Amino acid sequence: MALKQVDHGSKEYQQMVKLRNEILRQPLGLSLTVDELNKEKDDILIGAFDDEKILACCILTKADNKSLRLRQMAVQNNQQGKGIGASMLNFAEIIARDKGYKKLIMHARETAVRFYEKLGYRLVGDRFTEVTIPHFIMEKKL
Repeated sequence: MALKQVDHGSKEYQQMVKLRNEILRQPLGLSLTVDELNKEKDDILIGAFDDEKILACCILTKADNKSLRLRQMAVQNNQQGKGIGASMLNFAEIIARDKGYKKLIMHARETAVRFYEKLGYRLVGDRFTEVTIPHFIMEKKL
């Protein structure tokens, strides 16, 4: 498995968009919009690949001068539970730290809270609804 940064608009990026739609949006009856995708041009796009096939992805978006927001974390259904998400998150944390950021924050789906807690993230707010389902704000100091 190779972990790498992905260029916006590349073939790998198109795989990321497809994976995110399949795992995160379609089950909710939603899809990513052109406006949402255009806003990702300055984000840090990360993918996990086996040869040229995407296994997982996530995005880091600048929140402020000290924090990045982890977004759109998705792992292929048949690859979940194999440590790929944890490896990718560790890679994302290294990139953030190397760029001088002190904290990662996220809007975690309620179903993913335990996964993130095991990796050192903590809840910092009350439950709220986003994209039709329950989420929590979580953070980790780097």
